[in-house]
Amino acid sequence: MTRLFAWLCSTALLLFACAGHAQDYPAKPIRILVPFAPGGAVDTSARILGQKMTERLGWQFVVDNRPGGNGFIATTAAARSAPDGYTLLMAHTGEFAVNPAVFASVPYELERDFIPITMVSDAPMLYLANRQAPFNTFQELVAAAKAKPGAVSFSSAGNGSINHLAGEWLALAAGIKLLHVPYKGGAPAATAIAAGDVQLGVVSIPGATPHLKSGRAKVLGITTAKRSALDSSWTTPREAGIPEVDASIWVGLFAPKGVSRPIVDRLNAEVRRTLDQPDVRARYADQGFETVGMSAADFLARIKQDAERYKAVVKAAGIKPE
Repeated sequence: MTRLFAWLCSTALLLFACAGHAQDYPAKPIRILVPFAPGGAVDTSARILGQKMTERLGWQFVVDNRPGGNGFIATTAAARSAPDGYTLLMAHTGEFAVNPAVFASVPYELERDFIPITMVSDAPMLYLANRQAPFNTFQELVAAAKAKPGAVSFSSAGNGSINHLAGEWLALAAGIKLLHVPYKGGAPAATAIAAGDVQLGVVSIPGATPHLKSGRAKVLGITTAKRSALDSSWTTPREAGIPEVDASIWVGLFAPKGVSRPIVDRLNAEVRRTLDQPDVRARYADQGFETVGMSAADFLARIKQDAERYKAVVKAAGIKPE
């Protein structure tokens, strides 16, 4: 009985100490590691969120860009950082849902090394076509591809990228063969569509916008199963009888494994409150994103679901890393 009482007391003291620590958190600036150079979707999400949380709460954030290595550099550094809540990771679909499906060896594991805090933003990609392409809808694309298998070319941001997988997913689900043409990044992939070097491509909304404004490209539809609030006119593959396709670029916040639950819970709550602000939603919409915010458990479930889907696409399409 004495040992039990002592254990209960020590457990209560530990919980009290953790709760107190969370109330004092943060006592210094929070560093957010980003696996990409400034200006991209992940970097922009981190900077908008950090700025708005500073305005709301007075918390200070430092965005630390560490691009390269397919996201391995920043993600591994975050996994190895002290689990005190002062180093976080802002990552996207690629690091946790695509990389494990494409690469035989990844130097980090989601559940072993991280605690997902919450999804921050989510955005469909666009199936973008050259303005002179002989198809304007998914149905017309499928008909053209079936008439000449492998003749319709599509660009992506690179072999094994989320854009590549979304293109192959559409082809698999529709029962067609497309010719993949990888580029070194989303911008040159979008430019190739506008120039007519390829007929089709999978492009982020910000990447597609200049070419839509110039009239050199047109939207066939979006990569998700549901229409987007960003533009309700964009049709979905599901509406064209291609129900399986549902790919998006989400961005989320992660903590290294070992950060106390009270700190994770506080971060989750404050990030979600920030994302609920109308001006914050508007800032993200201007960048082509929808704010999300969800529980840590729901975020983990979403990542695992996406990882299984992309694993199946990679296997079926025979995608190999370069």
